[in-house]
Amino acid sequence: MIHLYTDSSPNGFKASIALEELALPYQLHHVRIADGAHRQPDFLALNPHGRIPVIRDEDSGITLFESAAILLYLAEKTGRLLPPHPAGRWEAVKWLQFHASSVGPIMGQRVHFELFANPGNTAAIARYRELTEQAWAVLDRHLADGRPYLAGADYSIADIAHFGWMHIARIIDFDFSGHVHLSAWHARIAQRPAVRRGVVLPEPATGA
Repeated sequence: MIHLYTDSSPNGFKASIALEELALPYQLHHVRIADGAHRQPDFLALNPHGRIPVIRDEDSGITLFESAAILLYLAEKTGRLLPPHPAGRWEAVKWLQFHASSVGPIMGQRVHFELFANPGNTAAIARYRELTEQAWAVLDRHLADGRPYLAGADYSIADIAHFGWMHIARIIDFDFSGHVHLSAWHARIAQRPAVRRGVVLPEPATGA
């Protein structure tokens, strides 16, 4: 049994989508960030940084935080969601790391400055809008050759990682429709039954 500690967020959706895709038995624990549950001692014992998601695998005794690490662990545990051949595998890992080091942090900062910072910082908003557009353009060009997924022919944890934030981008009206290949990729991933289940756990995101 895997225990998933999460809330409705782009990073949390990565773990819930992966678990749904893999059909692994898991128990969901709703960490209500708005209520400060992520700062309570019992959760900090799982992740001292106080961030979701976290998984605890009873079978292995392993506890992990950081969504990229969780995705890699679940793929390794099951032998799925990573291409079996080395070139495809490392292609997936490369785009997973691009998300973890660039796309996710950039979009997170844009969300903060554009939606939550008070007073507003116009320079920061402009900067992170530009950086977001640049990152989306990289993904769009990569998908422009007709490959269905980021690693090529194989759907992988790289797609799951990027989809978590792109799903939220749509909810909060960060418009990426001008990136036609990225938009088509997003629509393709959104059709997957496990993805549709994963983005409503523990509850749908509202963007508020």
